[in-house]
Amino acid sequence: MIMLTRINQSSLYERCPRLVKNLTALGNVKAGSGIDPSLIHLVKLRVSQINHCCFCQHMHSAEARKDGELQERLDVLPAWQEAPCFSQKERAALAWAEALTLISNSVTDAIYQQTVEALGEEGLIELTTVILAINSWNRVAVSLQFSPDMQSAQA
Repeated sequence: MIMLTRINQSSLYERCPRLVKNLTALGNVKAGSGIDPSLIHLVKLRVSQINHCCFCQHMHSAEARKDGELQERLDVLPAWQEAPCFSQKERAALAWAEALTLISNSVTDAIYQQTVEALGEEGLIELTTVILAINSWNRVAVSLQFSPDMQSAQA
């Protein structure tokens, strides 16, 4: 099977700079929203896992570790519902992230209410923008087959 060469990352960004500008802006949360960087890392990583985006999983797990996230928590993120190491706020955010990513499964009133109770309406709105942005980034990276630099992982 012959693999078709797709648009590479740098070419896409040069040819469509508004993509980077707009998706980056969409994913930025307002100060004071209650959405801290560690929560954003968990949400971006979990959504990227669901979407099978190797590029974003690699990037966001590295960013999370750099910002102090424990590898042990990253290891069990796909099983967050069973893992006792996640707070109620993190659980609510992850449930919201999964519901919005797997939208055809419906966003239930229970998930909505749980998220509003944990984050407030402003936090839910801000988190929603992060989820929209990472889902969009995942679709770009997966469809164009962006590949992370894995040389450090091969050592």
